[in-house]
Amino acid sequence: QGRPDGKRPFGHATLFDFQLARLEQHRAKHEGTDEGFALSSEDCAKLQMESFQYHHRYICLLQLEDYSGVVRDTMRNLKMFDFVEEYADSDELAWNLQQFRPQVLMLQTRAAASQYLQDDEYATATKEIQAGISRIRDFYEERSRHEQAAHCPEIAGLEHWLREIDRKRPLTKREQLERDLTNAVQDEDYERAARVRDALRKLKPKD
Repeated sequence: QGRPDGKRPFGHATLFDFQLARLEQHRAKHEGTDEGFALSSEDCAKLQMESFQYHHRYICLLQLEDYSGVVRDTMRNLKMFDFVEEYADSDELAWNLQQFRPQVLMLQTRAAASQYLQDDEYATATKEIQAGISRIRDFYEERSRHEQAAHCPEIAGLEHWLREIDRKRPLTKREQLERDLTNAVQDEDYERAARVRDALRKLKPKD
């Protein structure tokens, strides 16, 4: 937990916390406004180096199946990316960090969905992955980088994982009956098909 190297920059838990404190001091002196507050290229570079420490850690935590730790650290980096984007001296400085957002979102999605898969909550895990894919697509769309979205390896990876989960997950009662019905019709066993169809009709919506 905390900054991976254990250091406390300027007496704060992280360099990001130090910059947040700077912002609050600026607001206190300027009647609560952010006007005039900016991050220099050096500030952004140091924040980026700190974010790499967290990046290395949540990759390790994912392998160790510490999924809550991955979610915690990825959320931290995403918040820092947004902070830099808002206060950096230039769009180029902001993009130096935001360009990593798809990868961070992908890792966060894998961790969040894996937590549900541990409890065999396949439907919830699937929704989490679909939401993660949408977040990455939205990121590119908001920045008019449509071509990058179309060739994004993070999206492709999550879509492949989604297909894997769909193949491996246990069938619901309804899905099993639908498969049985298809097989019965293909075998021209219409008596069995009728029984399966009756069983399908008796299923409640939740099944």
